[in-house]
Amino acid sequence: MVIQPAYAVSGLLVGILVGLTGVGGGSLMTPLLMLVFGFHPTTAVGTDLLFAAATKTVGTTIHSAGKTVDWRIVGRLACGSVPATILCLAGIAYFGVASNGVTNAISLTLGVALLLSAISLVFKGQMVKFISRRYPSFGVEASYKYTIAVGFVLGILVSLSSVGAGALGTVALIVLYPRLPLVTIVGSDIAHAVPLTLLAGIGHWYLGTVNFSLLESLLVGSIPGIIIGSYTARYAPDGVLKAALGIILAVVGGKMLFH
Repeated sequence: MVIQPAYAVSGLLVGILVGLTGVGGGSLMTPLLMLVFGFHPTTAVGTDLLFAAATKTVGTTIHSAGKTVDWRIVGRLACGSVPATILCLAGIAYFGVASNGVTNAISLTLGVALLLSAISLVFKGQMVKFISRRYPSFGVEASYKYTIAVGFVLGILVSLSSVGAGALGTVALIVLYPRLPLVTIVGSDIAHAVPLTLLAGIGHWYLGTVNFSLLESLLVGSIPGIIIGSYTARYAPDGVLKAALGIILAVVGGKMLFH
């Protein structure tokens, strides 16, 4: 195994930010691989999906041990995300991983997903309060079908951009299940991200869009990064960090849309 220092340092920095803010690494890693290191969009997405599956498996193990995963919610999300992921992968295979159509679709989806993640990151509290007041029945009657719909949307976003399972999924679940503790919402969202990113990642692997040398270097840096970020998160100004990260995601998302 040959570790590339630049990629390992990138994994370290992204891991620290994920540990500090809880925002999914795909929002940061995929655009970094495309805009800074010049990887093809399909390679950046495919590699990041397996990167996310590996890192979030650790988080799921911790949440599961602490009994903070609602597996019913995970199952409902998967009912939507699994078929959506299969459809997206079939579409990529049909049109070709190097085709202009697939490249443009990934860039467009990534830009939109980053902008939506930025909005949800900065305005999550206001959004949740507004929707909860307007639709107070969520969590009682409508949650089941809407959870499947959310899973379907996440499956499309994640398969095409590797972004969305973190920030967007958490906000949606808070709205749909307002009576659940936040730690259970987060744990369930992370648990669902594992099979989603793993399935999508395996699909990209089959299509030949995973760079395993790159993946190894990223993981070598990200694992200590997440540990560092998680331990220092209690001392960091959460609001300032998330606002700054939201601005960064918005700028990068705009660049992906209009580059």
